[in-house]
Amino acid sequence: MATNPKLKDELADRLFQGILLLENQEECYQFFEDICTISELKSLAQRLDVAFMLNQGHTYDDIVAKTGASTATISRVKRSLNYGADGYKLILERVESQNKQATSAANFDEADIKDNKNGV
Repeated sequence: MATNPKLKDELADRLFQGILLLENQEECYQFFEDICTISELKSLAQRLDVAFMLNQGHTYDDIVAKTGASTATISRVKRSLNYGADGYKLILERVESQNKQATSAANFDEADIKDNKNGV
């Protein structure tokens, strides 16, 4: 999907270029702690959590109870999931894929440990 022309400019390009240069989660924490207030960062994290829960089929009541998000925030995230630029969908798919790979690797390691204990 094409980028919203109201969003795209030189400053945003520089911001996203900088984010793409971060190499690990600790660097992300360092950068976002400097660039965002704690409240702003918590709001971003909450929206992503809401997107995960909506994607899993949770009800608004469940999401409000677990995240503390307002119904307005949940509606906004849902609208973005359904009609937005597919940014949430991209992240949800990639995180799910990464989690599946991590689970598979952990299961493989467990099986390998069991085989070693059994002398296989």
